Amino acid sequence: MLTFRYLPTAVRRLGPLPVPLLVISSLMLQGCEEREDGSATAAPSPPVVTVATPLVREITEWYEFTGRFEATESVEVRARVSGYVESIGFQDGQIAAEGQLLFVIDPRPYQAMVEQARAQQASAEARVELAEAELERARELVERQTVSRSTYDQRLQQKRAAEAALEVASAALRQAELDLGFTRVRAPIAGRVSDRRVDVGNLVTSDGSTLLTTIVALDPIYFVFDMSEPDFLDYQRAVADGTLPSARDRSTIVQARLPDEPDGETWQRLGTMNFVDNRLDLSAGTIRARAEFPNPDNFITPGQFGRLRLPGSPRYEAILVPDSAILADQANKIVMTVNAENVVEPRVIRPGPSYAGGLRIVRRGLAADDRLVINGLMRVRAGAKVDPQPGEIAPPDAVPVGSS
Repeated sequence: MLTFRYLPTAVRRLGPLPVPLLVISSLMLQGCEEREDGSATAAPSPPVVTVATPLVREITEWYEFTGRFEATESVEVRARVSGYVESIGFQDGQIAAEGQLLFVIDPRPYQAMVEQARAQQASAEARVELAEAELERARELVERQTVSRSTYDQRLQQKRAAEAALEVASAALRQAELDLGFTRVRAPIAGRVSDRRVDVGNLVTSDGSTLLTTIVALDPIYFVFDMSEPDFLDYQRAVADGTLPSARDRSTIVQARLPDEPDGETWQRLGTMNFVDNRLDLSAGTIRARAEFPNPDNFITPGQFGRLRLPGSPRYEAILVPDSAILADQANKIVMTVNAENVVEPRVIRPGPSYAGGLRIVRRGLAADDRLVINGLMRVRAGAKVDPQPGEIAPPDAVPVGSS
């Protein structure tokens, strides 16, 4: 049976300790156990734990987001004239240059329309020439007072009508030539072509209902992501303070990584922010943002997932501790420290974002010279004595690639 009369006087007078509830509930009193004959056993020796001072590094904080890569340009290729597909000039999935011939629609009906329009234009030109000649004769006769002035006016109106008819015929010829040109469907942008949606011999229509194929531009490529309202507000305040550049001025450098690239590797893909939306999505509490990345080898495909990180602070000296050394107590985060008398003292901290190698930034609550319990947390209790053994927090560059 555990009694309090054998406890040291200093412990009995401590009263309630100012530590979180979870830590108080886990406190084990250090005392003596009374035997049936009235004698007492000796108190157990203090547990052995490993302690180390926090790792201090000059770092830049980053906001990390998950998003998708999207094409900077995407085109649905559709027929602008009706007709039967005569030939296809690309292989499914190939890279097409701007202006490359993709489809040929039977041009013969449109070639006939062009020839007809040219004949109508020639006829209109002949009528204009005739009207000009008759007008000139009428002018001479009016000067000789051989014909009336009204006859001259009629010849003048005939010339104007012939010129208008010539303009109509010329416009019809241009339209016919355009339609003839539309029978040769070319790539409007450079990029990767999808598969053909129609085969040779199929009828396509000019109403836009027939999709021939699609093309997406690959270099450069966009990365689109959603930023939460708190992150956006933090970033805006940093911009207002002058510590970070605005993400809207197209000068903020960002980094991206594909899902199969391990966390331990360097973020090799560098790009720039080029768009932040003008309002938040009220249903999700996020704002849409976009970055642009070079993709010269066309390795990244639109639609792929990726991770992006955005600078969240200038370079500064940060306190880093292992994630495994942080305990949770309801809404608080706690670490166990050991004071000069080797007594365990809990510290409420404010953790920041995660860092490489399983480390986490501590924004408040821990000093660089504090002794932190990094091993043996299950054996320590607040206010209890321990036997601290010196240890060291491994820097992130000492962690093997791919570990967490």
